[in-house]
Amino acid sequence: MIRSSLHRFRRSVVVGAAMFSAVASHAQEWPQQPVKIVVSAAAGGPIDVFGRIVGERLAQILGQGVVIENVPGAGGGTGGQRVARSAPDGYTALLGTSATHTFSQVLYKQPLYDAKTEFAPVALLAEIPLVLIVRKDLPVATLAEFAAYAKANGDKMNYGSAGAGSSTHLGCALLTSAIGANVTHVPYRGTGPAMQDLQAGRIDFLCEIVVTALPQVEAGTVKAIATMAAERSPVLPKTPATAEAGYPAVQAYSFTALFLPKGVPSAVVQKLNAAAIAAMDTDSVRAKLEQLGATIVRPDRRSPQYLEKFVADEIAKWARIVSASGLPLQ
Repeated sequence: MIRSSLHRFRRSVVVGAAMFSAVASHAQEWPQQPVKIVVSAAAGGPIDVFGRIVGERLAQILGQGVVIENVPGAGGGTGGQRVARSAPDGYTALLGTSATHTFSQVLYKQPLYDAKTEFAPVALLAEIPLVLIVRKDLPVATLAEFAAYAKANGDKMNYGSAGAGSSTHLGCALLTSAIGANVTHVPYRGTGPAMQDLQAGRIDFLCEIVVTALPQVEAGTVKAIATMAAERSPVLPKTPATAEAGYPAVQAYSFTALFLPKGVPSAVVQKLNAAAIAAMDTDSVRAKLEQLGATIVRPDRRSPQYLEKFVADEIAKWARIVSASGLPLQ
């Protein structure tokens, strides 16, 4: 009986060692086939363009093809779910965003997945901030002046957004909460109509993606007051960031990051992390992404560990804003 038990123990050790060896070998040899990156948005949009720019450089670094698969739907949730349910072999990744890893978690009673537990974080890549823009005749030129004006005249003011629960809505909700102003929210069906009404002076301000706001700012039909970020945007270098203007907690952006399904070998995560960092440090990639309004994150914010904490913090931050806004969950 003792001899039989010893045999089973030895056999289990051999099997376990063989499985560990197979996993280690897979990680060392990865990638041996094309890697698919799921983008939870339609082709042609800013996030899709971002993914294709990064994907092209990743393919050169990895020595394998990188295929972009567009999976829009459910506010980013459909694509996120696709990757969360994929085999943890390192060949299906997600270009995660605020939509897939923040708003999908705080705007729905029953999210399609748990963004904190069902993915292996790889690397935070960039942030595309919102910018506070106001009608051109609003008598303010700085964020301090805007805050004072909004607190004194909030009951007469209104701001637009692309719709209830959109990043443009929640970004302005974060701003008005921070400055202590009670301003009426006017939801539109997209930022196009909201921008038209801002230019016509029918609404007072809008929190818009920098690259979308840029043409109107340059044309002088609206005024840019502050980029809602820790640092200035490369496309609006003369516009102060909220952090430098005295409101460091007012940061609203769409982030981009790479995720793999939970259970992918850590060696594969590290290889993809290193390749992603090399891609983002490529001058031509950086230049193209900055034209999209993206701010490449600092080196100290690129580790899988940082991304894991970042996602948890973002979810907590926006859950508070959604709750305070009284927005009903879907």
